[in-house]
Amino acid sequence: MSRTDATEEGNYEYVTARVRSRRSRLFDGDDYRKLVRMGTGEIARFMEESEYETEMNRLGARHSGVDLIEYALNENLAKHFDDLLRWSDGALYDYVARYLRKFDAWNLKTVLRGVYSGAEREAVEDDLIDAGEFSAATLERLTEAGSVEEVVELVDRTIFGDALTAAVDDYEEAGLLVPLENAVDRTFYEHLIAGLPRDRDRATELYVEFLEAEIDFVNLRNALRLARSGAEMDPSEYYIEGGRLLTPADLRRLVANEDQLVEHVRTSIYGDELDEALDVLEEAETLIEFEHALDAALLEYADTLSNRYPLSVCPVLSFVLAKEREVDNIRAVARAREAGLDPDEIERELVML
Repeated sequence: MSRTDATEEGNYEYVTARVRSRRSRLFDGDDYRKLVRMGTGEIARFMEESEYETEMNRLGARHSGVDLIEYALNENLAKHFDDLLRWSDGALYDYVARYLRKFDAWNLKTVLRGVYSGAEREAVEDDLIDAGEFSAATLERLTEAGSVEEVVELVDRTIFGDALTAAVDDYEEAGLLVPLENAVDRTFYEHLIAGLPRDRDRATELYVEFLEAEIDFVNLRNALRLARSGAEMDPSEYYIEGGRLLTPADLRRLVANEDQLVEHVRTSIYGDELDEALDVLEEAETLIEFEHALDAALLEYADTLSNRYPLSVCPVLSFVLAKEREVDNIRAVARAREAGLDPDEIERELVML
């Protein structure tokens, strides 16, 4: 039986033990409070004494400053997720491989934004994360694309092809990337759920529960963005199937009334997890603080599932989220310190548990 055979249950005990070890090495609040008061050179030296040592030393001869930090972060992230795939067998391998396609979605949206804004190719390459299924050759061709339409054509034979092709007309009519970015996200999440067995064992049920929560949080974020934007868009066009919190009808009804939307969430299955985030939303003048609180709530919910079901896919996917968040936090600190932002202001922008 091959390691990717989804009929095999998977080696949960072995992989979750390895993940617990990796999770213990993630930066904590004290580390971030130190980082926000360092210059970029000090941040680099701090990382050299951490688990990023290998990447920092290997890349240090070719890069420096924020560039070195970002290349090391992306390479380290890819290494961790390659390890997850290397360790996993059976259904667990299939679950992890499906989930790591989120970095194909990230890379595709990064390229689309870069082409749309006319960014330099090197700047786009710096933000790519080689942790999905796209090959290095595919990523290189994408960064060489000269138009949004060319990017769409290059991924025509991937899982994103049909949805992006269908969204091109809306993009050209509106002159905005929103239809294309939404097509990428919807495709990723629809393929996460698609093809799973109807008669689900406990492992599959937990995988679905984890994914349902993430889809719900994405739909909630999109709903609030639409509510605050004032744009005349049909909310159901930006709805992602697979969650439990909102239906397309809920979106159409609640986007027009933010107070009702908040109350709907408070009385939902996520009421306890999102209570603090909703308090932030009601007090904040912008969505940014709420979105950070929402990210923290998703991490906390993932950890709750992990603690409740320690020998399951939940601790593995929770680690993916936490590692991704660490990389985002360190990158944000390095860029902000290079721009000379105040340490206290930077700390407020980080997502920490």
